[in-house]
Amino acid sequence: MDVSGEKAVLVTNARGASPFVIVCDHASNRLPARYGDLGLSSTERLSHIAWDPGALAVARMLSDKLDAPLVQSTVSRLIIDCNRELDAPDLIWQLSEATRIAANENLDDAERQYRIDHFHRPYHASIETLLEARRHAGQETVLICLHSFTPVYHGVARPWPIGFIHGADTRYTKAAFDALAAAEPGLDIGWNEPYAALNGVTLTLEKHGDGRGLDATMIEIRNDEILEPAGVALWSDRLAHCLETARVARHGAMAV
Repeated sequence: MDVSGEKAVLVTNARGASPFVIVCDHASNRLPARYGDLGLSSTERLSHIAWDPGALAVARMLSDKLDAPLVQSTVSRLIIDCNRELDAPDLIWQLSEATRIAANENLDDAERQYRIDHFHRPYHASIETLLEARRHAGQETVLICLHSFTPVYHGVARPWPIGFIHGADTRYTKAAFDALAAAEPGLDIGWNEPYAALNGVTLTLEKHGDGRGLDATMIEIRNDEILEPAGVALWSDRLAHCLETARVARHGAMAV
């Protein structure tokens, strides 16, 4: 579990010199004290229904490798899903896969608005503040939205160890996909797998990437690949290489 006090969002290395900015929507399974345990067991609270296991570890290592800023939500998506539109039916989950979240049922308007104001809006405001500061400083920015996914969903196995998801602009995502495929020819890489934009899972990508005209991509790593340090290191290395290769393919090497 991420330990971040009561802040809704944590920004690290905000002045990183990298062209990359990494965001992690589902970094934490933290439940603020006012919500208790939401009626869930410890096993349920540690499972993928509450967060993206392994995603933050990869995001942090990638941030270190690339000298990239990192923005992470510090609350569980069971409180509010920061990667959903405010009118999305799964903004506040009541059923996640086969797990009923009874404490989220029949919320009144005041509680719903509290979660939006205290958790969802501060997260996106922090991303906007960071990106705007970089724009004013004339820094090149490529937005990387990092997630993980469960190996089996509703009884169906997901074979891809990694998937790339694009927003309205496919170009950077395709370049990153091609770079990873060239570096790891035997890898089963998902294109818009295990989700696609039409599943409603690309708010952060489209709001802050497409919305600003930035090169951007959303990356989903199967979580059994990144639950141990060796896997985290392996995927951080792979991503550092393919993301930079794709950036150079699109725009050339950084000026020194």
